[in-house]
Amino acid sequence: MLEINNITKTYGTGDTAFQALKGVTFSVQDGEFVAIMGPSGSGKSTLMHILGCLDTPTSGSYRLDGRDVSTFTDDELAEIRKDKIGFVFQAFNLLPRTTVLRNVMLPLIYEGVEEPERTQRAVDALHAAGLDDMHFEHRSNELSGGQIQRVAIARALVNNPSLILADEPTGNLDTKTGEIVLGTFQRLNEKLGRTIILITHEPDIAEHAQRVIHIKDGNIIDDRKVAHQVRRSETTS
Repeated sequence: MLEINNITKTYGTGDTAFQALKGVTFSVQDGEFVAIMGPSGSGKSTLMHILGCLDTPTSGSYRLDGRDVSTFTDDELAEIRKDKIGFVFQAFNLLPRTTVLRNVMLPLIYEGVEEPERTQRAVDALHAAGLDDMHFEHRSNELSGGQIQRVAIARALVNNPSLILADEPTGNLDTKTGEIVLGTFQRLNEKLGRTIILITHEPDIAEHAQRVIHIKDGNIIDDRKVAHQVRRSETTS
């Protein structure tokens, strides 16, 4: 799925230069659920931007689905983001006065996908994310926090990406609702085979993944399989 080889990222030059990543190397196989964990300032946000093709490394290579994207132009990176990567953010980033179904359809509208294909793809993505039909015509500001985040997950799924990148997806949720959302990610990974990378600073959140990569001061200090993966149901709203 992806291979990061000796990635560095330096901001600034000369005496003001700051090296956020210091030769990071790891790979993620197709169908894995991996958490990248680290405190504030560890380099995990910089790494997330590179994994999401939102930024390029200073040196090293990044291969995604067999293509070295580390030297791509901004336009080429935009195409990769559109076709290969689904993003789920802490802040949801939904349009509050727009229906659930239309929020999920928006990426397809921008792509020029015609009806009824975009409606069917949006419905399929919402079902995959655990939303019932009864919620489809609700506005997103009429839903609970967990339901809103599952709409955001559906929007990430609608283009059938190779990789789902979730940046602190439970950060704005209470513990119980956060566990429901994490259960949704587990189901997408195990039943639908989605590759998921979860960015978090919380050890208990990371333990919901199959594998945890711990980053600190721009270096990977630990990369381990989760011996006892925390299990959660995604069905409660």
